[in-house]
Amino acid sequence: MAKVPVSTKLGFGVGDIGGNLFFTVLSFWGLKYLTDSVLLAGAAAGLAMGAGRLLDAVLDPMLGILSDRTRTRWGRRRPYLLFGALPVAAVFVFFFMVPGSQDQNFLFWWATITLVVLNLAFSVVNIPYSSLTPELTTDYDERMSLGGYRMGFAVVGTILGAVAFGIVAQAFPGDSPRGFFVAGLVFGSVFAASTLITAFSVREPMLPVEVSGSAFGAWGKVLANRPFVIVIVGYVVNILGITFVSAMLAYYFEYVLHDPAGTTGALAILLLVAAAFIPVSVWLSGKIGKIRTYQMAMILLAAACGMIGLVGPSWGSGGVLGIMVFAGIGMGFAYAPPFALVPDTIEVEARRTGFREEGSYYGLMTFSTKLGQSLANWFIGTLLSAAGYIANQAQSEGALSVIVLLVSPIPVVMFLLAALILQFYPLDKKTYESMVSP
Repeated sequence: MAKVPVSTKLGFGVGDIGGNLFFTVLSFWGLKYLTDSVLLAGAAAGLAMGAGRLLDAVLDPMLGILSDRTRTRWGRRRPYLLFGALPVAAVFVFFFMVPGSQDQNFLFWWATITLVVLNLAFSVVNIPYSSLTPELTTDYDERMSLGGYRMGFAVVGTILGAVAFGIVAQAFPGDSPRGFFVAGLVFGSVFAASTLITAFSVREPMLPVEVSGSAFGAWGKVLANRPFVIVIVGYVVNILGITFVSAMLAYYFEYVLHDPAGTTGALAILLLVAAAFIPVSVWLSGKIGKIRTYQMAMILLAAACGMIGLVGPSWGSGGVLGIMVFAGIGMGFAYAPPFALVPDTIEVEARRTGFREEGSYYGLMTFSTKLGQSLANWFIGTLLSAAGYIANQAQSEGALSVIVLLVSPIPVVMFLLAALILQFYPLDKKTYESMVSP
């Protein structure tokens, strides 16, 4: 099977700078921005974050169907990148413009509506982008390599979203609304640029395309694909663990460790180590397989979160920074495998049925992920409010206990459960190649 040119891998991968930048900013900073800058109550902020993802998620499967059925001289996917990049950037900037109101009802509906529009605009770009993956190559190992390139750029986006965004947002002491607006303007522009680079540099292969007659027919085929369902369930549980940790890490450093500036250092260490270990994960998957590499990642992340809960408060910021090195290895191993496994499940089904409906798969994948994230954000906000969390104040013992609970034991359970679910995945390299060979 033909190798994918490095230029194509680079052009495709750079698009995920914007994708992971978007995801990371909302995951790491969205809730804290709403509670501590917009001054929306914790339960309302969590509900707005959850509703913003959930209402948009309902439309994601339809967006996948739509991209499958799009026919233009630029291809099925690229028009969405070309014409969707700037609208996403514009709404991203708008979200980080603190409204001039203190009315909780107004702030809740402003946040909810803005987040629905923002997430929907992002999906219009991201689902077609992800759907390019199985179209660029059918080779088992090349897909892991392609995923490695993509995730290498994804880490850059994650570093920008978690670290650089925070530095800019906090660069105006005593004026956090201004800081978040400037950060939104800068990094919204980065999103648009990275998306447009992919749109102009990657050409879609002209594959023979056959699609189901209806949306329900397409979704039925997707849900009947057992390997795909196993990967997605494992991935969603994995993302739930990441959502709890990412949403609570800034709270943990500020209120448990009394070192708000330590969040930036922790994230920098985590993500730089992760970046270094993505190529190792590509190499390792060639030795032990994609699933075993992915399971190893989940176990490493579970161990790191367990250590944060057990010894983090007594070790202090320095100790937690050390744990971040360990967590970074797990994070590096976790980036590429799911995005290399999903195309394999799609290809096997396409060879069996003759239908190529990548967008339907990625639409349902995005729907499942956002559904999980919406419930997690609602759960986090509700627990914080119930525990008596008050923004920018010393927290009660109950609030501190909830912060530790959300950053340690709950993610540990999620990561271990994901590793268990992945044990049932049936496609190794030998099985895959026997099913797709002519």
